Amino acid sequence: MELYRSVAIIIPSLNPDNKLLALLADLREAGFTRLLVVNDGSSAEYDDYFNEARNSYGCTVLRHAVNQGKGRALKTAFNYLLNEDEPCPGAVTVDSDGQHRITDTIAVAKEVIDYPDSLIMGCRDFSGNNPNIPARSRFGNRTTSRVLRLLCGIALSDTQTGLRGFSSHTMRRFLATKGERFEYEMNMILDAHECDIALREVPIETVYIEENKSSHFNPLVDSIRIYSLFLKFIVVSLSSFVVDIIAYTLLLMVLGLLMPTVATELRIILATYAARVLSGLFNFTVNKQTVFKSHGKIGTRLLKYCLLSVVQVSLSAFATSGLFALLNWNATLLKLIVDGILFLLSFRIQRGWVFK
Repeated sequence: MELYRSVAIIIPSLNPDNKLLALLADLREAGFTRLLVVNDGSSAEYDDYFNEARNSYGCTVLRHAVNQGKGRALKTAFNYLLNEDEPCPGAVTVDSDGQHRITDTIAVAKEVIDYPDSLIMGCRDFSGNNPNIPARSRFGNRTTSRVLRLLCGIALSDTQTGLRGFSSHTMRRFLATKGERFEYEMNMILDAHECDIALREVPIETVYIEENKSSHFNPLVDSIRIYSLFLKFIVVSLSSFVVDIIAYTLLLMVLGLLMPTVATELRIILATYAARVLSGLFNFTVNKQTVFKSHGKIGTRLLKYCLLSVVQVSLSAFATSGLFALLNWNATLLKLIVDGILFLLSFRIQRGWVFK
């Protein structure tokens, strides 16, 4: 038996239909012997599907008494496999709606065997104009990929794929990843990047059945969960930005009254530094406690944050001053532009270094 066939197949399922049974039949035909279905709190009327999965296809069926979300279903499966007496080389997660081809599942399973230290991602192609891809799916995936690249430096063509491969080592690591629902899959990517776990892409066929109507993904609620870290950082940054701009504008006015003979460029630099001290204290406190929830030594975190702030405020001050001398535009407008660019860099540095 080829080794990849010993890889477990994890199928989280909520209120399934015949596509689940067709998927199980195909997996059995392909030679996979360890099939694990997680009934994530489905209604009683769907019990027949899970009974048939157990009795006809030899699946292990784990059951949540109530719906707990895809993230929790995956953790339940990981925990089960890691506690089995018979060691498991790894697992591949497959959606129950039939939108992952068996050939692609096999390809991901083989990568699990060959690259046990990587998170294997079965990635669809959203770059073309495939008419079979629902507009909301194309837009959502492209947007998330761009945000991830911009804010975290992670280049990934498909951030929302459910076809993923894990070795027993990476399963154990991702058991500690936060998230209970669809946001868990995004948090995996962020944790992998932070822990230097390689993200390995495997090209797969892009399939959407009935425009993905069977998906339990809520575009509004689940998108907010997925983007929660980014959204909180943005809210805190905007709040700090308001504090910074108000203080900067007031200080620039006061310095103009107190130091009318001093060059405007120098007053800009002084006002920038003073305003950043006030907004920086606010930003550090809220980011540490609310956004990144860092529990490391505050002295180390604060020292790193201060170093980042000194570099950032220096770039802000001298770039704004230099652009003012060059363009003679409104000083506040120039600061808005410069700080907007520095904001994107700051998220990456704070998450990956200051509050890691």
